[in-house]
Amino acid sequence: MQPINDNQWQQFEEEGYLRLGRVMDDEELATLQQRIDDIMMGKAKLPYDQIMMQLDGKTSDYSKMEPMTKGHKGPTLNYRKITELELDPFFLSYMQKPAFRDICARAYGPSTSIATPRAMFMNKPADTGTHLPWHQDVFRNLDKFSDIIIWAALDPATLDSGCLRVIPKSHHRVYEGNFPTEEQLEALFAVADPVTLELQPGEGVLLHVNLIHTSAVNDTGLPRRAFSVAYIDAAAKTSDGQPLPTIFGEGALSPQFN
Repeated sequence: MQPINDNQWQQFEEEGYLRLGRVMDDEELATLQQRIDDIMMGKAKLPYDQIMMQLDGKTSDYSKMEPMTKGHKGPTLNYRKITELELDPFFLSYMQKPAFRDICARAYGPSTSIATPRAMFMNKPADTGTHLPWHQDVFRNLDKFSDIIIWAALDPATLDSGCLRVIPKSHHRVYEGNFPTEEQLEALFAVADPVTLELQPGEGVLLHVNLIHTSAVNDTGLPRRAFSVAYIDAAAKTSDGQPLPTIFGEGALSPQFN
């Protein structure tokens, strides 16, 4: 992956998203596909007691999702979310690409150390998955704003499989509770048509944290797995004063392969 240029960054700032093309090669893609399956099946050597995991719901209703709690919930490929993946050496190595460091430098300054408030696997299992309503990903438990997310497809992300749909330019306002009302959505639709972000496996997209997006259920016979990483100034603290895992800069995590 090559660093993005000034014109691309300007496009991102205006629209709230930017297609990045391939963000991993075939070997890395295959490694991460297998790794996340091993994590779901409980085969990985990881501190599962520190990792938040959520099973996919029994229905597609977002309001009826299973709770997200720490620890393995049993060997199954039907997990919906898994976070704290900076603790995994394979996913951490991906997160620390020089091209991603360059993007962070544009967002936060070239000398700023960078942390992550969320390194998250998201899954829509084959022929199922949860419908995700229109929303923003604002991290309200932090004392600084996070601006950027890099979202990468591990499987074909198509309209049929529940790919992301975004509202361009919707990142210029923060909505209460992260979920805009029907009236607010109608106002946004009046000035911008939603864009469908279909991606091939290994492709990625840069998203502004405030960009309003949604995704539907997966109507295909293949899973729709993805990995989403938010990056933030490492000086950020949680509401209870805790630091975040550092990804770039002094004190950055280092992949420890067993």
